[in-house]
Amino acid sequence: MALRSLRRRLLTRPIFDWARGVLPAMSATEREALEAGDTWWDADLFTGNPDWSRLLATAPARLTDEEKAFLDGPVRELCDMLDDWRINWEWRDLPPEVWAFIKAQRFFGMIIPKQYGGLGFSAFAHSEVVRTISTRSVVAAVTVMVPNSLGPGELLMQFGTDAQRDYWLPRLASGEEIPCFGLTSPEAGSDAASMIDRGVVCRGLHQGQEVLGIRLNWHKRYITLGPVASVLGLAFNLDDPDGLLGDVPELGITVALVPTDTPGVEIGRRHIPSGQMFQNGPNWGRDVFIPMDHVIGGAEQAGKGWKMLMSALAAGRGISLPSLSAAGAAFSAHTSGAYARVRQQFGIPIGQFEGIQERLARLAGNAYLLDGARRMTCAALDAGHKPSVISGIMKLHATERMRVSANDAMDIHAGKAVIDGPLNYLGNFYKAVPVGITVEGANILTRSLIVFGQGAIRCHPYLLDEMAALQVEDGDAGLDAFDKVFWKHLGHSTATFFRALGRAWTGGASSPAPDAGAVSHHYKQLGRYAAGFALTADLALMTLGGALKRREMLSARLGDILAELYLLSACLKRWEDEGRNEADLPLVDYCMASGATTIETLFADVFANLPNRPAAALLKVAVQPFGPARHGPSDALARRCADLLLAPSEARERLVAGLHHGREGDGLALLDRAFALTLEAEPVLAGMRRAKLRDLDQALAQGAITQQEADLVTAMNEAVAAVVAVDDFSAEELTGRVPEAPDERQAPWRTAAAR
Repeated sequence: MALRSLRRRLLTRPIFDWARGVLPAMSATEREALEAGDTWWDADLFTGNPDWSRLLATAPARLTDEEKAFLDGPVRELCDMLDDWRINWEWRDLPPEVWAFIKAQRFFGMIIPKQYGGLGFSAFAHSEVVRTISTRSVVAAVTVMVPNSLGPGELLMQFGTDAQRDYWLPRLASGEEIPCFGLTSPEAGSDAASMIDRGVVCRGLHQGQEVLGIRLNWHKRYITLGPVASVLGLAFNLDDPDGLLGDVPELGITVALVPTDTPGVEIGRRHIPSGQMFQNGPNWGRDVFIPMDHVIGGAEQAGKGWKMLMSALAAGRGISLPSLSAAGAAFSAHTSGAYARVRQQFGIPIGQFEGIQERLARLAGNAYLLDGARRMTCAALDAGHKPSVISGIMKLHATERMRVSANDAMDIHAGKAVIDGPLNYLGNFYKAVPVGITVEGANILTRSLIVFGQGAIRCHPYLLDEMAALQVEDGDAGLDAFDKVFWKHLGHSTATFFRALGRAWTGGASSPAPDAGAVSHHYKQLGRYAAGFALTADLALMTLGGALKRREMLSARLGDILAELYLLSACLKRWEDEGRNEADLPLVDYCMASGATTIETLFADVFANLPNRPAAALLKVAVQPFGPARHGPSDALARRCADLLLAPSEARERLVAGLHHGREGDGLALLDRAFALTLEAEPVLAGMRRAKLRDLDQALAQGAITQQEADLVTAMNEAVAAVVAVDDFSAEELTGRVPEAPDERQAPWRTAAAR
């Protein structure tokens, strides 16, 4: 005891005083964001010594029979009803029968418990529904996902009063009420705390009686479902100048339900987000009075809105956009592989060109990785976790990889995907990508401030306790608490240093790993990188302190390393959960090689830019003693992954399972038919090549092929021509009016060309 007292006075006190001076003030919104949700595998990674047995023991995400029936029934039926071209270019909305079907089948109530009339689906079922619909129509997917993500339903289930749940949840589940959520305003986008939308506690008239309530004024924009919503979940800053709720005049962000037919509510005209015709638009409130029981959770929850929103987002952000992104990656892989097989240039399928194979390999790898991460995150959510940092990782990196996949698919399809029209199955998805990048936390902000900024505090074994001790007003009590945790932190850092050093100098061979067969060595490398990450994070925090918050590029790189570790962990878990399919090994190896190169590069960039150069030198010795290894997947491995997309197989089917394959006659259905016929006709064509016969009639006349085989090749040629074809439109179709006869004096080239 005497030694501890001496340590506290001579050693801990100066460190405590220094840390208090450099620790930046934490805003209320930052504190509430940190307190929302919880941690899971991200915390294991932050220890630098992840427990692989714990991860592999996590039950994989599964569907119940009821959930499978919904996917095979209403979800497929809904997809069959959708015509994405007409939705976006002709109707500018989902048609009335689709709206009616969505409501009748309770798509808006997937997350609402059955006791309130909802479907009561798991996070995985919710994700599977969104993923399938996304492969058919982004507009329909967004329409379904929003009420089941950040919206009144989730907030009511977590924070609503019994009376609010009993009234609103059945109406939301049945579609009687269409919800939206108003958070973003012209003044407050990513910086929600700066919103000027205000509510003032006062007394007013409601249904003819004077009650305690709130008078609201707001302007919101970018509100999905806003133009058709009947109830608006509204975030605003609440003031109580007369002390009607207590002695706090500025209560802070509050969330309430506002029926859109309330006097003073004005619904604006529609936005068009990147050409996607889902309902979205601005709204205003001018002197709108609502009773206090419209605040979600009642008066007791006044001022607690930001924490409520962050808690709700911890779940929804890990499902909706990652599901849409996984769908986009799988859809891009499927269509690009099929197109690269049927489309020929220079007399061979374009999929045989290595430039195309390089993109196909990345498409296959992204599809495998993203779906593994989606499933693992859903498994965590279904196990009761609400991992806010992981949700941020998933939203950010799933949508970024979706963007890469969309670009690769567009490059492979070239002009086919550039020309708009009903035959173009890729163009609209490509245009929709910026929506996913921007909403639910812009990716730039999430990457530079959120993932590592929150992750370091929430997931680090000791940092949050140290920060809490530093903020204790009683100096002696704070010093005592800090002394207890700081020396544990120092011991942890020392152990992490030697762990990282040993694993790096042995090339990962000394890292523990489960008996995972052909991928055991990948676990060892991830264990090596996790130790290096934990050490790097510790030294960055120790040498920069609160200044790391302003070193956004460093923070972003550290967050990217954490994200890669999580995604690669999910890749390995997927391979394990699916039964260690040997045919999928090229995909696993590709993802691990690509991810390792990314991590090595990020470490090198952190070390090159860490202001404390002695610390950077120490990290190089302990983490990258032989310099960064930037080999990436080999060309041979890339070719093997590309080949998986160029022909049917069980591995390909696992990669693109659950996609909707279109309706007869549309672009995607034509592609699938051409793909099947090309593969079926390949032996016939190979025989003709061996006989040095290129003309079909000549081959038939010489008896080299049968009439049936000739018919097959003809059908294939016609099917491929239908796939390669693109749309064109008359002037009347494009403008809605008959063009005037060309005037030779103004455009002589037009009349000359006509002649």
